[in-house]
Parts: sequence; structure tokens; C-alpha cells
Amino acid sequence: MMAKVITVANQKGGVGKTTTVVNLAHALALMGKEVLVIDLDPQGQVATFLGMEQSAGAFYLLSTAVDPSANPLMVLRQQMRFSGRDRLYLIPGNPLTNMAQTMLNASNAPLAVIRRMLTPLVNNGKPDYILIDTAPSVGGIQERAVWAADLLIVPTLPDSSSLEGVQYMAGMVRELKGKGWPGVVAGILPTHYEERTRESRSSMDDLRKAFSPLVLEPISDRTALRDARSRGQTIFEYEPDSQPAAEYRRLAEVILRIEG
Repeated sequence: MMAKVITVANQKGGVGKTTTVVNLAHALALMGKEVLVIDLDPQGQVATFLGMEQSAGAFYLLSTAVDPSANPLMVLRQQMRFSGRDRLYLIPGNPLTNMAQTMLNASNAPLAVIRRMLTPLVNNGKPDYILIDTAPSVGGIQERAVWAADLLIVPTLPDSSSLEGVQYMAGMVRELKGKGWPGVVAGILPTHYEERTRESRSSMDDLRKAFSPLVLEPISDRTALRDARSRGQTIFEYEPDSQPAAEYRRLAEVILRIEG
């Protein structure tokens, strides 16, 4: 069975992309799946969230993607780091990722350049899942990361101002579909959801009206997620019996069902 690539993306920042990548990845690993996370956000926060050091792994990955003489599998293995958690690995990022984006654009790299780089791992079937974190902006990497994906998850805040970011991503998906992207949208994921507030409930209703049935069950806004992040832990390490932990397990189960 081939590995599946999941990209987590939104044009807007602060919507829980990295939190979702880290906790979904660990949930899948705890369910017995081998998972690789690739951090294509120049902020490099995946490593920080996992209690690891940032490095230029994503830069080397992207900069060699346009080198026809490069051995993609060798580069991937060289830049892969063990997270300290069973079955969970990371190719970290740091601010040098911005330079790689400039190189991709200057060389007019095709949309499929990241997917081609990942093909040896995808065909090998190990890891089972490759999760890609992206920057909250466009400029080349985000579009190529979405093209690389079999499944796209779009996190969003449940507020009126965030609907614009979801609409932008919907437009990107339509554009990429027109160019032959074979992936699918796994869902729109509301994060920082506060059931007690009228705004959260109203925004959930608006999301469901606009994008049903793509809207996934939300991730609750709890201090446990912020506390886990500040300690370099996932929610499953910091508070495994919490509501957000149950919700990220549920998201992982949705992903597993998509794959049959």
C-alpha cells in the first residue's frame, strides 16, 4: 500500500495548522501508523511544538527538489529526524525555507515538484502517512504542497473573519483541480471552538451552510493545547484524557476511514 500525503493549509495565520499537524500526526502514530511530518513553514514551529530543535531540513529538501541529479530518497532520509515518539519522524524547517521558496520560483519549478520529491517514500509505503505543515500565505510553497497532497485539511477559526480564508482555499482547490490535481479535500476543520459563545456557534452554522458536508467536527479551545505546546508536548502526552485529545483521535479516525 502506498503512503498517503496530507497537507494542512490555510491562507490565514493563527488558525491551528501546526497544532493540528502535530496532534494528528501523533494520534496516527499512537494508532500504529508510521508518520513523517514535513515542516514547510519558515517559522519552523513543528520542531518547537515537539520539543525539538529547528533545522534547515526543509530548505535542503526543497532546494534539491529542482536538482535533476539529486537522489530524492537519500535526501529525505538524510534530513529525517526521530521525534522521540514511537513511529513519528520529522523533517524540520527554519527561516531558510523562505530562501528555498525563492529558488523554486526563480527556477520556475512545476507544481508537482514536491510530489515528485516524495514519490520514493510514497511508493515505498513507509511511512504510512506524510503530513505537511505550510505557511499562512501564498507564494509558491503552499500551492506546491497542496498539489503534493492526496488529502487536504483546511483548519479555520469559527469566526466571521476566517470565512475569507476558507473561501480562498476553495478557490485554490478549484484552480488546482482544473490543472489536474488528483487529491481530495478531507475536510474543513474548525479549531479554537467555544461552544458556549454565540459567535462560535453562529460561525459553525455559517461554515456548514457554505461548505457542508466538508465541515469536520470542531477542535475545542482549551488551555491544555496551549500548555502542551509550551512544554514541547502533544496533547496525548500532556493531557491524554482531555477533550481536545479525544477530538484529535476522532480526526485521526476520520482519516483512517477515508483510506478504507
